[in-house]
Amino acid sequence: MNDITPLIPRQLVPTLAVSLVGGGRFDIAAENPERFTMVVFYRGLHCPICRMQLGDLETKLPDFAKRGVSVVAISSDDAERADRSKREWRLPNLRLGFGLDLHVARAWGLYVSTGRGMTSAGVEEPGLFSEPGLFLVRADHTLYFASVQTMPFARPHFADILGAIDYVIGKDYPARGEVTNLPAAAA
Repeated sequence: MNDITPLIPRQLVPTLAVSLVGGGRFDIAAENPERFTMVVFYRGLHCPICRMQLGDLETKLPDFAKRGVSVVAISSDDAERADRSKREWRLPNLRLGFGLDLHVARAWGLYVSTGRGMTSAGVEEPGLFSEPGLFLVRADHTLYFASVQTMPFARPHFADILGAIDYVIGKDYPARGEVTNLPAAAA
């Protein structure tokens, strides 16, 4: 039996609450952005591609804020590993959540991998961890956009996401992919 569930645009997202490095909590239900909350799920301290991706995100936080987008990055890492990521990856302004329950990851449609030892970054992979995902959630807590991956490679670029947000805002473009049941004629 498969417990992975895709999220559907225009529908409410599942619950998501995690502790943040440095104190406090992120709770999607309490977010109140002007336009969107962008949730970036990353693999963890062991992932050198995550380090590059979140470093790029750190530099673009003011650009997201100007567009009314709050941002958080979340992994299933424990507090110590997440704290190391924040310090070693130089992410002073990015909200970094940790302790993502893998059942919650599954509810968000994320893939889960098993650890395979030491990575090229010289950090041991956890026994289980979630693969990357990026979600734009409207202020009403419905899904607008999702990108879910099985591998660490070829992630959406934040410059592209910013351009897409500009288009969406300018054209009042609706969330797409909302069809849950195909009509018989589509078969």
